[in-house]
Amino acid sequence: MSEALGNFEGLLREALAPVEPPEDLIVRLESTLTSITEMAAGELEAWELSTMRDPRNWARPAVALVAGGAAGTALVLLRARRRPHGAPSVPSIEDVRGAAERAIAELSRETRRLLGDH
Repeated sequence: MSEALGNFEGLLREALAPVEPPEDLIVRLESTLTSITEMAAGELEAWELSTMRDPRNWARPAVALVAGGAAGTALVLLRARRRPHGAPSVPSIEDVRGAAERAIAELSRETRRLLGDH
């Protein structure tokens, strides 16, 4: 019984071991989100306002709007969340204030870039 318990604990420890994500995960995720945002923007640009009268034509622009908005928001948050690797574990109030100011500035830049307002 003790041997089975030890084997079970070993198997459980092995199954719950932390897994490191691939090194290029952030780059792939950012690329995918950028692609979705650009495709949604292209779909919305191609949509003609004259077709607005027929509700059957609303599906594609609605999906493009939702998908592009979600991907753009995720992209902005992903890029704004980046931080230097050597950041201290317990920041001071000045560090927090500076990080908040940088995050707001980065959110503003990314939002303007994604909306095309360089």
